[in-house]
Amino acid sequence: MSGQLSRFCLAGALLGMTLGLSTVVSARGEAGQATAEIRRTSFGVPHIRAQDERGLGYGIGYAYAQDNLCLLANEIVTVNGQRSRFFGPQQVTVEQRENRASDLFFAWLNTPQAVSGFWQAQTPQVQQLVEGYVAGYNRALAERKEKGLPEQCAGEWVRPITALDLVKLTRRLLVEGGVGQFAEALAGAQPPQATAHASGSASSFAIAAARQQRFALERGSNALAIGSERSFNGRGMLLANPHFPWLGGMRFYQMHLTIPGKLDVMGAALPGLPMINIGFSQHLAWTHTVDTSKHFTLYRLQLDPKDPTRYVVDGKSVAMTQQTVTVDVKQADGQVRPVSRVVYGSQFGPIVQWPGKLDWDSRFAYSLRDANLENDRVLAQWYAMNRAVTLKDLQDAVHRIQGIPWVNTLAVDDQGQSLYMNVSVVPNVDVGKLARCSDPKAGQRMIVLDGSRSECEWNLDAKAVQKGIYAADKLPQLLRRDYVQNSNDSAWMVNPSQPLSGYSPVVSQHDLPLGLRARFALDRLGQLAKSGPVTVTDLQSMVMDDRVYLADQVMPDLLAFCSGQLGPDASDLVEICSRLKRWDRTASLDSGVGFVHFQHIMQALQTVPGIWRVAFDPKDPQHTPRGLAIENPPVAEALRQAMRVSMEKVMAAGLPANSQWRDVQVASSGDHRIPIHGGPAELGIYNAIQSVPGKNGQREVVSGTSYLQVVTFDGNGPKAQGLLAFSLSSDPASPYSVDQTQAFSKRQWSVLPFTEQQIKADPHYQAMTIREGQQAGRVATQ
Repeated sequence: MSGQLSRFCLAGALLGMTLGLSTVVSARGEAGQATAEIRRTSFGVPHIRAQDERGLGYGIGYAYAQDNLCLLANEIVTVNGQRSRFFGPQQVTVEQRENRASDLFFAWLNTPQAVSGFWQAQTPQVQQLVEGYVAGYNRALAERKEKGLPEQCAGEWVRPITALDLVKLTRRLLVEGGVGQFAEALAGAQPPQATAHASGSASSFAIAAARQQRFALERGSNALAIGSERSFNGRGMLLANPHFPWLGGMRFYQMHLTIPGKLDVMGAALPGLPMINIGFSQHLAWTHTVDTSKHFTLYRLQLDPKDPTRYVVDGKSVAMTQQTVTVDVKQADGQVRPVSRVVYGSQFGPIVQWPGKLDWDSRFAYSLRDANLENDRVLAQWYAMNRAVTLKDLQDAVHRIQGIPWVNTLAVDDQGQSLYMNVSVVPNVDVGKLARCSDPKAGQRMIVLDGSRSECEWNLDAKAVQKGIYAADKLPQLLRRDYVQNSNDSAWMVNPSQPLSGYSPVVSQHDLPLGLRARFALDRLGQLAKSGPVTVTDLQSMVMDDRVYLADQVMPDLLAFCSGQLGPDASDLVEICSRLKRWDRTASLDSGVGFVHFQHIMQALQTVPGIWRVAFDPKDPQHTPRGLAIENPPVAEALRQAMRVSMEKVMAAGLPANSQWRDVQVASSGDHRIPIHGGPAELGIYNAIQSVPGKNGQREVVSGTSYLQVVTFDGNGPKAQGLLAFSLSSDPASPYSVDQTQAFSKRQWSVLPFTEQQIKADPHYQAMTIREGQQAGRVATQ
């Protein structure tokens, strides 16, 4: 009885705390009289100006809801763990995760205590931005409801939001590089005797495994920061080419934010964030690339042989924590009933169970510690970067706050400096601790530490802003006047003239093969060095040329194979050889069907041992591995088989011999089918585009090149060109849903208006002023 009473009291206290916090947020919203001016230019890009943070947030939330109301409403349902309640447990999220597993995960992640603690840790400026965003979004929602909600979100699940909803969205973003990849494994983890009740099917884990493999591809990026020694005008130049999902909660939004005398920044932001993630200001430009650092470690727990819910640390048996999470689930009869699940945990974090990978049996279980679960600094971090005036300001802000979750930062300034920082939230596990505590059989893709010894806890550094992570000055950084670059590789070859090595593998590894996009970038920079200074056109061409770098490494051998003795099935292979020979070695819209064959062949050969004629050489990482060892009989046979299978696939897809890439890869919005150039990152295509099988043999784009910007400077400030490849709005009925996608398809960059003169001179300029408390639907326009 006393235990039940204690739980009841605790629940009541938490409810009171949450209600109290909501009341404070609501009261602040009612007390404010925010005003924002929203000017839109070509492609509907909003330039939002206000006198303070609340007003700025008000304008951002209003503009965002005009363009992406249904998207944000759907994500709010997701992070509140309510998908099963509204859509049923068997439906899936945008990420193809079953609703029940998603809901259990977010019920665990976004507890009232965690959400409240995150909110209270924010600076007043950040809180005002968030509160303003909430008020602006809710105003736009009210106006849209009067006209009728869009078809895709005309349901009871669309509601006004709160500041706590945006906190939950932010916490979801934080764990994308860690425990967020283990949602099924966390939701389904149960003691051995209860495994029959574990949620998650074999198919759901197969999808989760594929999603893990795609994480770096779908959230990858290219970045190139050119300094004064290589720039055409002696000032900094930045190419930002993030590869992010074209759908869902990681879909960028383009905007320009101004508080006169305090803030003037333009770029792109993720849903629900009232600040710029990647962008530029008067003297600076910066971008991010997903890093290779580890942001979590697993701990293998030695279980008490008497009880699989107890584990042994330093010889002492310790009980696992048990957190009951409850989600509402719509039943087959339409009734909604609560479903509860116990999430087990250790001192290191939640227990995760992945059949065949991380099994919970009578001997061992696995616990996951995610460093970003304690990162409540991420919003303050980006806002400080938005307000930085000099490159040193930006660097100092990253060092002081250390809130960047799982990305590198590359930046330039108008003085010609280029900067690389791998300063994110990384577990402090040095080489010695790895040697003593890690499981060598697990390798270094996922670090597995010994949970039976307290000495295997993460190290502490007094300089670090968070317990158990590396201090900023211990992480890779490089400031140069020629260039720094990154395409989701380690810090090692950011600039080959100054290799970065000597770090724990948890931070960065060296002497490993470079990704093909990085090799392409270094190769192109080497070519440009021979022709003179780097120009804006040079940076744009790196993306828009759609060069397939891997083809340069292997096509001579493929064609040599085709010109040789093809064996008894030569007649079947002659046609595919002809198509390969005619292919222009790009992923352009007019590239022939040979490109489709090349993808099939290289994908099949990836699992064949010994395919490279020249193996990887750590002394020459820019040029190895290369060539196909076609003289090796197993490689030749694998190549012959891959060719036969590719012909069968192309015929089954109904692609005639004269097909072009424009006929295959498309982006869809409503009735629009827009051909998209670019292709798989693993082929060394800088313009990385990931697509999945669709209808009629086509492939539908799901991620890849998203927000593009090339920024240079002159004596008056930034000169920027860019595109948002999937367009500003996710509403098919919006005039801004396909316009930039069509421009991207045609390789047409646009000038990004930054000054007042540029904004007002835009041929599509329109302006409106919104005031808090004003009747919904009434706005001042110009």
